[in-house]
Amino acid sequence: MNVAPLPVGLSPLSDAASSLEGEEGARLRERLASVQALVGDELREVEALLARVSAEGPAPGTEAAQHLVLRGGKRVRPTVLLLSAACFGEVTSTARALAVVAELIHSATLLHDDVVDEGDERRGAPTARRVHGNAVSVLAGDLLLVHALRLTEQALPSALADLIQTLGSLVGGEIIQLRGRRELDLSLETYDAVLRGKTASLFSWATRLGARVGGASPADEARLGAFGEGIGVAFQLVDDALDYTSEETGKTLLADLREGKLTLPLVVAAERDPRLAPLLTGIHAGRLEQMDEVRRRVLESGACDEVRRRADEVTERALSALAEVPASPARGLLDALARQLTARRV
Repeated sequence: MNVAPLPVGLSPLSDAASSLEGEEGARLRERLASVQALVGDELREVEALLARVSAEGPAPGTEAAQHLVLRGGKRVRPTVLLLSAACFGEVTSTARALAVVAELIHSATLLHDDVVDEGDERRGAPTARRVHGNAVSVLAGDLLLVHALRLTEQALPSALADLIQTLGSLVGGEIIQLRGRRELDLSLETYDAVLRGKTASLFSWATRLGARVGGASPADEARLGAFGEGIGVAFQLVDDALDYTSEETGKTLLADLREGKLTLPLVVAAERDPRLAPLLTGIHAGRLEQMDEVRRRVLESGACDEVRRRADEVTERALSALAEVPASPARGLLDALARQLTARRV
């Protein structure tokens, strides 16, 4: 069976289908073919609307915004929103608009994060702050947030309160993470607060709102929200592991460690290797020459394997929540997407 090229948002599944052999690969290719018409056109519309919206406003803010937005990305958040809507009914223009909102918010946080973290590379290219400067990059992120709020008000005013609460979680998680710049904190509780605020909250919003506009019952909307939170947690856990194991993520290797961010591989490795804590304290104080030694110890501790194991566990719990939703092609694709995101190696 031949599968036509998919939009940007479904590229993780397309890659999975082409790499898998035998019965498993055939099943995924068949699933892709059966649901492509369901969300493929919608994702293309989302991509076009993203380009139009990010171009609205004064330059150079729009230029900095489009420097990031037009480079693509996985588009996971809009994809899961559209699929969540498709689980229960037609993918409407409201669902497409909210899918754009999800990506606008994600892009805004990336523009802000790269300034806070002094990031140099994003999606395989220099960050917007390096090209346009810190001030413009921050304001470009603000511009995208304004577009997101305005688009939500136009598409579904009742979703504004939920979105504002999610934005509060995002900012709160960022602030908790930023505290790590001043004081090294290797507690699992702090890491979990950052993880659920910065990453999982937007995933949960996307799947929950997608289900809502698709016509889901309150119970099914809650199940999709739980699924979204779970895949958001797993997504970040895998990202944290990749910061130590992959050179193909599109950002600087060991970026999190250099920026003083607390990640689960560090937490787990520090529990297993008492010699790590003094090295981390040294890096926190600016002695970056110790980073290679820290990476070696983290890898030798098996922490990245443990983080991936935990990501698998979280994914399975998320899939259990999803399994309570009525069966449909869209639900099958959400299942496959969740598994592929957790299994990725780049």
